[in-house]
Amino acid sequence: MSINKKALAAVNPLIETRDVTAIKGKTGNIYESIVVMARRAGQISVVVKEELHKKLEEFGSHTDNLEEIHENKEQIEISRMYERLANPSLQSLTEFNDDKIYYRKK
Repeated sequence: MSINKKALAAVNPLIETRDVTAIKGKTGNIYESIVVMARRAGQISVVVKEELHKKLEEFGSHTDNLEEIHENKEQIEISRMYERLANPSLQSLTEFNDDKIYYRKK
């Protein structure tokens, strides 16, 4: 389950009003649509968090010496890049509206 960085960067990070009838029309129930988007947002959140931790592990030191703390510019840039990404709920809403989410009823 990989995340397309360019697609995530293309998501507008600003909150906008949405057409509730269009969201409801995809599943027939607004609450089902919200559950589908919420579950996808959880998946996106987990994947992004794992990727961030993998990248930041390279910079971590395994010693407990507080005197050796220093800033690493690469680490700061990686963190800023992930901070610029849109909220996972906005990303899942965009995917839901673009029919990129597969869901089914039990």
